[in-house]
Amino acid sequence: MTELLELVVRTTGISYKNVSATVALLNDGATIPFISRYRKEKTGGLDETQIETIKKEYERFVEIKERKLSIISSVEKQGKLTEEFIQQINSTWDVNEIEDLYLPYKPKRKTRASVAREKGLEPLAEAIMKQAPKFDVYKFAESFVNEQVKNIDEAIQGAKDIIAETVSEDKQARERIRKIFSQTAVISSRLIKSKEAEAEKYKDYFEFSQKLDNCPSHRILAIMRANRESLLRVDISPDRNLALKSLNYLFIKGKEQSSLIVAEAVEDAYDRLLKPSIENEFFNEAKLKADIQAIEVFASNLRQLLLEPPLCKKRVMGIDPGYRTGCKVVCLDETGNLLHNETIYPHKPQEEVALAAKKISTLVSTYKIEAIAIGNGTASRETEYFIKKIHFDREVKVYVVSEDGASVYSASSIAREEFPQYDVTVRGAVSIARRLMDPLAELVKIDPKSIGVGQYQHDVDQKMLKESLDRVVESCVNTVGVNLNTASKHLLTYVSGLGPVLAQNIVEYRKANGYFKSRKELLKVPRLGAKAYEQCAGFLRIPESDNPLDNSAVHPEAYGVVEKIAKNLGVKINELISNKELISKINLQDYIDENFGLPTLQDIVAELEKPGRDPRKQVKVLEFDKSIYKIEDLKEGMILPGIITNITNFGAFVDIGIKENGLIHISQITEQFISNPSEVLKLHQHVRVKVLSIDIERKRIQLSLKEVQ
Repeated sequence: MTELLELVVRTTGISYKNVSATVALLNDGATIPFISRYRKEKTGGLDETQIETIKKEYERFVEIKERKLSIISSVEKQGKLTEEFIQQINSTWDVNEIEDLYLPYKPKRKTRASVAREKGLEPLAEAIMKQAPKFDVYKFAESFVNEQVKNIDEAIQGAKDIIAETVSEDKQARERIRKIFSQTAVISSRLIKSKEAEAEKYKDYFEFSQKLDNCPSHRILAIMRANRESLLRVDISPDRNLALKSLNYLFIKGKEQSSLIVAEAVEDAYDRLLKPSIENEFFNEAKLKADIQAIEVFASNLRQLLLEPPLCKKRVMGIDPGYRTGCKVVCLDETGNLLHNETIYPHKPQEEVALAAKKISTLVSTYKIEAIAIGNGTASRETEYFIKKIHFDREVKVYVVSEDGASVYSASSIAREEFPQYDVTVRGAVSIARRLMDPLAELVKIDPKSIGVGQYQHDVDQKMLKESLDRVVESCVNTVGVNLNTASKHLLTYVSGLGPVLAQNIVEYRKANGYFKSRKELLKVPRLGAKAYEQCAGFLRIPESDNPLDNSAVHPEAYGVVEKIAKNLGVKINELISNKELISKINLQDYIDENFGLPTLQDIVAELEKPGRDPRKQVKVLEFDKSIYKIEDLKEGMILPGIITNITNFGAFVDIGIKENGLIHISQITEQFISNPSEVLKLHQHVRVKVLSIDIERKRIQLSLKEVQ
């Protein structure tokens, strides 16, 4: 284990002490949010990103170690294991080098070389490889002609096949070709004949080539998708002449008759075996690199979306807009419970404007509605315009809310479980309203891939994507904290230390026994033991508890410290909370001991100042341009308000109040060079953009942030 920890130290640059402590905590079942928040003294204050990096690197080296042991076992079973081989395997942690060492021993299907060996041609191949002066290859080859080998040419061809395989499995040869690939490889694509119509959206890649290490991830993913769809042929190739020259230098010893045969075998080895093998490696590495970058973009966008400001504790009307089928309207109370639903028809073809307005006005008054959430899909702008013309008996703010994934939620088992008596249209409107009230609590019910903030999310490694997005959701849920008495089981599932089974048990306990009165009561939940309690308690909030610390991020294990502080100040805990004057008198040095160091004590004081503080900001209303409703209304040069809906590696998409989103290419974001749009833009950021061009036929809008005040 020490060796693995030292390797993690080397790749992460984090001290051995902190790496060792982090791995020990992870192996003991601690979650990343728990370690980051409540074990700062042990880890040296590592954040979630650093802890996750340690976890991934440690798991990677464990996997490599298991592979090395498996290879040694395989070679031993073949009776070919030597001390030299063991030393070579144990001296490297490079996956490619390990596989290169194993390649000559790796069990193979029948190959041209294996067939030649079965015919007894290996001694001929070995003799040719020596390239001895004045060695008569053809005369020596004649001695191998028999029933299996018909003539000299067949004997020499068999020997060349053996030489080619030997060259392709040579560790040094593979390292050289790999290096040439890394320095000179070009990725190219071309249209497959007769597929032009089907491949129209890949038009930019019909005759495409670019140096592989300069090719951005979105291009690689697009090309590889077209390749999978059999629309484009894709090739990754280095400088062939340079590759052959390097191999010849390694294997050709002179200008003997045998040397010419070796040269032919080397060329065959490169074209038939080495190049395809290394190309496959680089193809996979390029895909992995593109996947990682795309997943990072998705994860960053998802984090921003989940941490969108909540409206909280207000009665909300949700409207799922539509034309012919009408607008679905729901009214929710402060906790998101459905009070009423119906359908109005203010738009064409019915145009029951007056009746619809009267209904909305009555509902707002009857259910004391304080805010209206309108989905941003079909008929959104017209519905917003209609709603804003109505005079209400109170102040009602109107928000346009992203409805990406609402249809997925409305048809899901989760929605059916929540609203078994209602159809998908009502469920969709409820989801839109709840997204305004608390985006995090609502969006955890939807598969992140359906939320619409990714880039090629269906093309990347799905296991890696799910792990990354689950980590983001877990991080966001625990960063914000969860009300134990109102949270759905889907939200509780992501709380540190819980998961689906314990989340369900908590909900069932709550139904049977009513609201939780304290964090300690969690220990009465079936199957929720001491370890799970340790991991989850600090992230759960109980506003109804008699102990005010139960509604804060102070962990129960630290309650004694707060009690001691309050006692020393001569006050009760509830008198200490939010009292800046009293808190300023605390001398943290007095409370440092073997369990609680300065970092944890500082967190405790920050929490006492603002207990249960929500890290999310306040929600804002965006007003779209009132003269723009469809793409035909746009003109070049217009300056329009908009909201960032998606961020990719090549730019950002903006909702400007029409059906089609516009694109700000990365080159149009700022005058300064940026490598990624997320350096200066955030999801759902309000911006003012300039219309550069409009392609009505292809429904494409190019926008710019440059020169826009």
